[in-house]
Amino acid sequence: MNHQDRWLLPAGITDALPDEAAHLEHLRRTILDLYATWGYELIIPPMIEYLDSLLVGAGHDLDLQTFKLIDQLNGRLMGIRADMTPQAARIDAHRLKRDIPSRLCYLGTVLHTRPTGFTGTRSLLQVGAELYGHAGIESDAEILALLLTTLTVTGVQAFHVDVGHVGIYRALVEQAQLNSEQESLLFAAIQRKALAEVRELLTTWQTPTRLQHQLTALIELNGDVHVLNEARRVLQNAPDSVQQALTTLEQLNTHLSRYTLHFDLAELRGYNYYRGLVFAAYVPEHGQAIALGGRYDNIGKAFGHARPATGFSTDLRILAELTTVPSAKKTAIFAPAGLDANLQATIQQLRQQGERVIQALPQQQGDAKAMGCNRELRWQAGHWQIHALS
Repeated sequence: MNHQDRWLLPAGITDALPDEAAHLEHLRRTILDLYATWGYELIIPPMIEYLDSLLVGAGHDLDLQTFKLIDQLNGRLMGIRADMTPQAARIDAHRLKRDIPSRLCYLGTVLHTRPTGFTGTRSLLQVGAELYGHAGIESDAEILALLLTTLTVTGVQAFHVDVGHVGIYRALVEQAQLNSEQESLLFAAIQRKALAEVRELLTTWQTPTRLQHQLTALIELNGDVHVLNEARRVLQNAPDSVQQALTTLEQLNTHLSRYTLHFDLAELRGYNYYRGLVFAAYVPEHGQAIALGGRYDNIGKAFGHARPATGFSTDLRILAELTTVPSAKKTAIFAPAGLDANLQATIQQLRQQGERVIQALPQQQGDAKAMGCNRELRWQAGHWQIHALS
């Protein structure tokens, strides 16, 4: 490694310089203040946990995204968190042990082994909200409404949300009696909306004609709430669980009638993790989701307290990339160097009033303007006074 390479950061790991850091902090405060008004309590889980706890209920993809290391105290395998949702579930089930509904939120760094999202980062600032202890559509509607409000108040423009239900796909695949390899191939093809490939696979496997028609139809069953009527027609002979899932989607639309929802019955992100409603938020010109969520009941069973659960998460860095903070003119007061008691008292008083005061250092380079100040303290008429800089 040469001298210059010592200052290089790993791929997908970045600094946040002052302007970006200020933007991120503005968004952080906006979001957490919003969640507090909805009754969501902030939790701060540890950055590292034992792997068997960190990956509870998670799929293979999260395992691959998790950095692993050995605890030198006892030899157990640990992981650096790649997702805070399992940690929130552990806290609800094992630490809080409530019977009443719990609303929890979090914001912290997660680390991925490989870059994710259109920002290409491996170090995300994950922010999310989880609602435990209620299985009804009302909690799903609340969580989705909170996500929509999050995107709105942070200034994300022209976003839309795809809503689906993994129970529909699960029921049809179960009826088709596909093995795990076949199911994996079919799932990947449906996610790509590769209609011809799905048809070819199902024909090759000699899947019953009715199920072929219903599974391929999932790709085209997307649009506004009216697509649910078409889904009722196409899936009329499907299992009762499919009809119940469609009813759930209809109820969600009723609860969130003030919003325009987009339904997509091929929306299966997090299929191995979620158990009911799923949703993903998108913005124009970006094919990857900027936020994901859904219902993942009973993940807390491994921690001794199975509970209904629904929630969502997004990345603060992505939100920062998609939004701008109105540029505010920086204001600061430049104070001369020195230990004069009156000067120090004046500086302290101004800072307590919320003013930004930068005191000069002896023999420093740069004057008040160079330090980003628009005013300065001057001794005049027997006391320190603030003067504007021309």
